[in-house]
Amino acid sequence: MPQKRLFVIYAGGTIGMQSTPQGYAPVPGYLPAELQRIATRTPGFPAYTLREYAPLIDSSNLQPAHWNQMAADIAANYAAYDGFVVIHGTDTLAYTASALSFMLENLGKPVIVTGSMVPLCEHPNDAEQNLVDAFHWATEDGLHEVCVAFNRQLLRGNRSRKLWGAEIGAFGSPNYPILGRVQGHYEFNPALCLPKSTKPFKAHSINADLAITGLKLYPGFAARLIEQIMNSDDAPVGVVLETYGAGNAPDADTALISALTHASQRGSVLLNVTQCVSGKASSDYAAGSILARAGLVSGLDITPEAAIAKLYFVLSQPHEVLEPADLLATSLRGEMSAS
Repeated sequence: MPQKRLFVIYAGGTIGMQSTPQGYAPVPGYLPAELQRIATRTPGFPAYTLREYAPLIDSSNLQPAHWNQMAADIAANYAAYDGFVVIHGTDTLAYTASALSFMLENLGKPVIVTGSMVPLCEHPNDAEQNLVDAFHWATEDGLHEVCVAFNRQLLRGNRSRKLWGAEIGAFGSPNYPILGRVQGHYEFNPALCLPKSTKPFKAHSINADLAITGLKLYPGFAARLIEQIMNSDDAPVGVVLETYGAGNAPDADTALISALTHASQRGSVLLNVTQCVSGKASSDYAAGSILARAGLVSGLDITPEAAIAKLYFVLSQPHEVLEPADLLATSLRGEMSAS
C-alpha cells in the first residue's frame, strides 16, 4: 500500500513558540524544522506538505476570517492528500475544530486539530506526542470528520472543550465519548464516528463580519443589557445564551423574558445552551420552557464553542428549505444529541 500523504496547516500557538523578552511568542520556521526531526526519528511517520501561516497566529488573536482561510486551504488540497492536520493554539482550538466541522461538508478524510500546553522548545513537553498522535490519526481509514488529538485521546472536534487552563490534559469531551485513545497502542472506535458520506465533499465559507454574541446568565443579570445590545446600530443577528442547569432562566423576571422575546421577534436568532460543563438545555422545567415560548432554540447538549461556530455557519448560508432555527435544532455534524 502506498504511503499516505498529509497536508498540514501550521497556524500558530504555544506548540511552536520560543522564549522572547516579551514572553513566549511564535517563531517562524521553528516548528517546521522541529517537525522534520520528529518525522526522521518516528517510524512510519507519514509524508506531508506543510503550510506555515504568515504571520503566525497566537490563538487569542484568532478571528472567524481565519476559519475561511483554513477551510479554503483544505479544499484546495483535498483531492491530492489523504488527510489533514491543523496545528493550532489551544485557547481557541475548540472553536476552530467546531467551525471546520460545519464548513467542511461530506468529509471523506480525517481533519485533525492539535496543539500543546508546553512548547516544543521546553523539555519535557506534550507537543511532540500530540504531533505524532495527530499525524497517526490523520491516516486513519475509518475517520471522516474533524477531530482533536490531545493528551493521547481523539475527540470529536465539535464536542471538544478546553476545560483546564494549565493541565496537560486540557481538553475533554463532556457530552460525547472519546473516539480513540493511546494505551500502548492506538485504540479506535469507528462505531462512535460519523459515517462516510456518499455525497461529494463541499467546503463552505462563512460571513466573518456577522454580528454574533454570547451572553451568560447570572443572578442579577439585567434585562436592559439585552435591550441595549439589541437596540444598537450593530445589533447581533445571533446570540448564544448560556443558561442555568437544564437550560433554565429566571421566569419571574418578566423584563428579561420580554427583552428576549422582543429580540427574537426582531429577527435575531437566539440559541439556548447550558452553562454547565456537562448536560443539556431542555424544556423540562417551567423556567426553561418559558425560553422556548420567548423564541429561543434549544441547543440541547451542544458546547458553547460549537454553538458560536454553528451560528456563524448557519447564518452565513442561503435559506432554501430550512430556516436557521430549524438547522440550529438539527444535528448537522454530530455536534449535539437527538432530542
